This record gives sequence, structure tokens and C-alpha cells, in this order.
Amino acid sequence: MDELITPYTRMTGNHNHGWHPEATPVWVQLDVLVRLPPGFRRRTVGHGLDVTGRVEGMLTGWFQTVGGLWLGVCHFRIPYADGRADMVAVRNQLVPEYALHPRANDASPAP
Repeated sequence: MDELITPYTRMTGNHNHGWHPEATPVWVQLDVLVRLPPGFRRRTVGHGLDVTGRVEGMLTGWFQTVGGLWLGVCHFRIPYADGRADMVAVRNQLVPEYALHPRANDASPAP
């Protein structure tokens, strides 16, 4: 899959071996990214996606909206609620800055 290159994407590499976006480790706060509408009637779906808490992500660039909000270009995985090993891999997703937080490479997944 092609990478989404932005005006704020830092590139690494060289002309001999190719260029690729430099990725920065981030936390993606899923319950901030996927907000429930007012009055939403919550029910438990055991085989559904778990969009609570935060997951590890990689940030590769930024876009700014006409209103001034920054959107990060991120790759991350969303787990299933039933704990299965496979996850939904999301690439080149635009994530609002308020749902992103810096992550050290060796950070634990605790909030």
C-alpha cells in the first residue's frame, strides 16, 4: 500500500535505496477517536471491535484543516473484544491531534 505523504512528512533513506516516511511512535486514544453520539444506546457485542482505551500507532505526517485542527497520518491496529489474535490493521488514517499522544519506543501500554 502506498504511503500518504504530507507537506509535514519527514523522509529517510537515499537515492540508491529509496526514500520512505519516518515514523514516530504514538498512542492512539480510540475512545476519543470513536465518540458515541449523545443518547446512543450501548449494548455488548462480544465479537465486535474494542474501540476503548489506547493502542500503539505510528505517525508519518500531518495535515492541517481549514479551521486550524491538525490531523495526524497514522497506522495502528484495532483489537476485537473477544481477544482473538488478529486485529483490524488501519493504515494512513487521519486522526485528530487530540486523540494522539507521544509514545516512547519502550513504553508500556498502561494509560
